[in-house]
Amino acid sequence: MNEVLLRSLTPSVLGILVRRGADFAAAEDAVQDALVEAVRVWPADPPRDPKGWLVTVAWRRFLDATRADTARRRREDLVEEEPAPGPAPAVDDTLQLYFLCAHPSLTPSSAVALTLRAVGGLTTRQIAQAYLVPEATMAQRISRAKRTVSGVRFDQPGDVATVLRVLYLVFNEGYSGDVDLAAEAIRLTRQLAAAIDHPEVAGLLALMLLHHARRAARTAPDGSLVPLAEQDRGRWDTESITEGVEILQTALARDRLGEFQAQAAIAALHADAPTAEETDWVQIVEWYDELARLTDSPIVRLNRAVAVGEADGPRAGLAALVALDDSLPRRAAVAAYLHERDGDLATAARLYAEAARKAPNLAERDHLTRQAARLNARGCR
Repeated sequence: MNEVLLRSLTPSVLGILVRRGADFAAAEDAVQDALVEAVRVWPADPPRDPKGWLVTVAWRRFLDATRADTARRRREDLVEEEPAPGPAPAVDDTLQLYFLCAHPSLTPSSAVALTLRAVGGLTTRQIAQAYLVPEATMAQRISRAKRTVSGVRFDQPGDVATVLRVLYLVFNEGYSGDVDLAAEAIRLTRQLAAAIDHPEVAGLLALMLLHHARRAARTAPDGSLVPLAEQDRGRWDTESITEGVEILQTALARDRLGEFQAQAAIAALHADAPTAEETDWVQIVEWYDELARLTDSPIVRLNRAVAVGEADGPRAGLAALVALDDSLPRRAAVAAYLHERDGDLATAARLYAEAARKAPNLAERDHLTRQAARLNARGCR
C-alpha cells in the first residue's frame, strides 16, 4: 500500500467533495472512509485511476451518511450529482483548501489546528506539540472547530495570515518531525507567492528555502542530529540560499517588516557565515529583538538567549533565561549548553539529561542523551 500516494491524493479528493456541495466535516469523514477502504482493497486489486476511485468511493460514503439525516428530495438531488466513473480532473485544490479551512467563523488558532489535521495530514499529537499544549486540549479544539464549520458553506475564504501560519507549522513539522511535509509546504508557499504580492508571503518562502538548504547536513549517516555549529557547510544547498536571500532582500526593501521576514533575516545571517565562528551574533541578537517585539513569543525569547550567549558570553545568555518558565520546551537544553560553555559541566550534564527526557522526538532525545553522557564521562576522568 502506497501511503505517500494516499496522502498526496487526500486534499484533492476532499476539495472535489466540498465543491460538489458536501459540508467540510462530512466530506472529511467520507474521505477517511474511502482511505480505509483503499487500504483494504488496493493491495489485491489496485485501481487504474486511484484518484477517480477515491472520489467515487468517498462520494458514495458521503451519500450514504447524508441519506440517514436528510429529506428524500435532497437525497435524490445529491444522487443525480454523483460523479461518473472515470479519471478525475487534474486540479490541485490543496492551497484553496488551506484558505477554505481558514474560515471567518473560526478563530485563527482553531482554523490553523483544523487545517493541519484535515489537510496537512498532521496528527493531533504533532499539532499539540507545535502549539505547546496537551494533546487532549488540542483534540478538543479540533473537535470544536469541526462542529463550528459543520453545515457551513465554504464560500468565504479566510485571511492570508492564518494560511501562512498553517504553512509555517506544516514546514516545521516536515523539517524536524516525524512526517516529511517540508517540500510540500515550500511548493504551496511558492504557489501563494505567485498569486499574492505580499511581503510576509515572500518572507515565509525565503525562510523555508534558507532552512531547507541546510537539511542534508542536519543528520549524520547514522541518523543522529548534527548541531548547526558542527554541520558541513559544503553540503548546504547554495542555490536555495541564493534564492532565499534574493527573495528576502526584495521583501525587506518594502519596509513592511513581519515575523517571517525577521526569521528569514536570522537564517540568512547563519547562511552567510563561512564558518560557525564567523557568525554575526550581534546582528542576530538585534533581529531577535525585532522578532520579540513583533510576536512576544517565549520560543523567540529562548532562541534570543542562545544568541545573547554567543554574542556576549554564556553568563549573559543564562541571565536572559531567568525570566523564562522552566516548563518551556527546550529551555533545559539551552540552559545545558550555556552552562557547558561557562564551564559548569556537572550542571550541564544534569540539564542535558533532563532535556532528553522531555525531547519531542527520538532523534533529539538521542542527541541530548549523548551530550549528557559525554559530559559525565569527562567528569569521571
